[in-house]
Amino acid sequence: MGVEIADRVFPQELRERLARSVELAPPLLSGPLTTPEARAVLAGTDVLVTGWECPPLTREVLAGAPRLRAVVHAAGSVKPMVTEAVWERGIVVSSAADANADPVVAFTLAAVTFASKGALATAAAYASGWPSFTARAGADARTIGVIGASRIGRRVIAGLLAADTGCRVLLTDPYVRPEEAAGLGVELVDLAELCARSSIVTVHAPQLPETRGLLSADLLELIPDGGAVINTARGSLVDTEALARECGAGRLDAFLDVTDPEPLPPDHALLHLPNVLVTPHIAGAQGSEVRRLGEFAVAEVERFVAGKELRGRLRREELDRLA
Repeated sequence: MGVEIADRVFPQELRERLARSVELAPPLLSGPLTTPEARAVLAGTDVLVTGWECPPLTREVLAGAPRLRAVVHAAGSVKPMVTEAVWERGIVVSSAADANADPVVAFTLAAVTFASKGALATAAAYASGWPSFTARAGADARTIGVIGASRIGRRVIAGLLAADTGCRVLLTDPYVRPEEAAGLGVELVDLAELCARSSIVTVHAPQLPETRGLLSADLLELIPDGGAVINTARGSLVDTEALARECGAGRLDAFLDVTDPEPLPPDHALLHLPNVLVTPHIAGAQGSEVRRLGEFAVAEVERFVAGKELRGRLRREELDRLA
């Protein structure tokens, strides 16, 4: 089995656990999968464990991997790696996106709390004195708009509704039916209504051609004064310059773990506004959290070898709706 993954994801004990299930090939640490060294490993590979920055599995690569039956991705999105040729070959694809989701959810819920309490504006005013008690914002009874009922979006919804804040959650997602929304405990509305009614808008939709600039200048203008935008999905979903104008005018706050472009130029306004927090794409698994991805991948290989259903299995028809 070829392994394209860092030691922090697969420490020695996880490698040993893998070895009890399958025969491990020498690791493919980096670089193209068409070199003689890579081909020599792929020729005898049944299960390929991949990670971020794995090269695309093209027809040329797959031609040199006649035994390949499964790809287990110890990371999030498989879109940069999985080509149409993978589906045509009937290769099973699994992603550890579920293991990567919980850190994003925790990050988002923390951002919602900070946004609800006006933390950025309060911090900016700290030097001139603490705000009066009556001027402070709170988290209770907020209306929060969730764009996208993705695996992360649904967990964010669950976290919001589990909190003792009495918040109302609005949802926009073209694939969710009203009865399903009711089961989630949310109100299904179109995007314009969501923006007009929400004091906090959090983005969890996939990056697709049709979602580029989804949160446009016109829609950002609908968010009430003092509102906030949270984006832990993809930077391209939000009109960057329009958001910069709204934040620059002091009308909106923003918590951005992703931007377009990424990273932003050093002189970009969003990096210097006191009511904007930009983090370097850290909401997903980082540092000690990355081990979750390795554990998920090992368990998936064990399930595959045992002939069991894979928890993270993806199908071609689902891909267009995923990040």
